[in-house]
Amino acid sequence: MDTAAALLALRALGQEHRLEAFRRLVQAGQAGLTVGELREQLDIPPATLSAHLNTLRAAGLVRDRREGRTIHVSADYARMNALLGYLTENCCAGDACAPAPSRHATK
Repeated sequence: MDTAAALLALRALGQEHRLEAFRRLVQAGQAGLTVGELREQLDIPPATLSAHLNTLRAAGLVRDRREGRTIHVSADYARMNALLGYLTENCCAGDACAPAPSRHATK
């Protein structure tokens, strides 16, 4: 993934409803969700969801599949993994990245 594509994806995910929609689609697996199911889960108006999905589509983060009159939306895992790869490409000077200590860790 190049820098321009990474910026487009990060910009698309930089809004609360779009990030939540993408999270729900990732959690739904390869089958994804129907647009109606996603709208119900997010509890946002259809036109708003449509605009958010268009932004995620333009960034290549989601794909559609039509079955009759129903549209299924799913996360594009290859694109998601490419973004993660871009973000971690030079992580930790080439060493394995260790998770940050938990803020809730007890001493």
